[in-house]
Amino acid sequence: MDHHHTSHPAGGGALGVVLPVLALLVCPGGYPLLVLRARRRNPVRAWSRWRTAAFCAGVVLLAAALLPPVAPFAHRDFRGHMVQHLLIGMYAPLALVLGAPVTLVLRAVSAPRARRLSAVLHSAPARLLSRPPVAVLLSAGSLPVLYFTPLYDTVMAHPAGHWLVHAHFLLSGCLFAHAVAGPDPAPARPGVPARLVWLGCAIAVHAVAAQLMYGGFGVAVHAPASEVRGGAEIMYYGGDIAELLLAAALVATWRPERHPFARPRPGRRPFARPVSLRPRARPSG
Repeated sequence: MDHHHTSHPAGGGALGVVLPVLALLVCPGGYPLLVLRARRRNPVRAWSRWRTAAFCAGVVLLAAALLPPVAPFAHRDFRGHMVQHLLIGMYAPLALVLGAPVTLVLRAVSAPRARRLSAVLHSAPARLLSRPPVAVLLSAGSLPVLYFTPLYDTVMAHPAGHWLVHAHFLLSGCLFAHAVAGPDPAPARPGVPARLVWLGCAIAVHAVAAQLMYGGFGVAVHAPASEVRGGAEIMYYGGDIAELLLAAALVATWRPERHPFARPRPGRRPFARPVSLRPRARPSG
């Protein structure tokens, strides 16, 4: 592990601040418009305020990661980069996914457009991406590639590479949160026990990568050892908290399926016919 620090470009100067601000203004503005359209199309089905609050919280977390003071700190200190990584790749995606944006779009658009979107969600590529093994590979599996190869310093040396890493963290984080505990429809999503197993795999990858980084084994980040160890601690403990929140979201949205041959509830007769209130017709003759 090298003990000198290579400062990275500040994401394109003023452009690195203007672009996030514009994007963060569009997202929270579009979501309430979709809520209004969904209510207008079906006034009976009200949209959950908790979903709206979760999505707005995700946008706030993204703003905290992409704007000062976190963004400048991330460009000059590896610990700041790790804080940014957690906010963009783990905390914000969970909140955004809990906002159920796909379900909201399906309610807000016309029936033909909703059918076309449903067809896309049921397509082979979408079913493949919504599988937890693929999501774990794209999110947690990218950590060794980024931090234990020269890739980190290579991409961080250019503003375009910097934003590419941000986009990867955000998209792969949203995909993982959706595959594990997302409320939006996912045709290829397995049962809760399988999702808990894959969540455990992601936790193990994060823990091992953080411990190796803390010990300086194979890490290829050009930064002082104190910064790398501090970043490893942030990754270890901050990642654990985010994954516990994801597990809590999975348990909170779990609705166990009743077995078709389950015992009836007390006070109910099995296979009882419904009582008819109509008077029986008298036999003729």
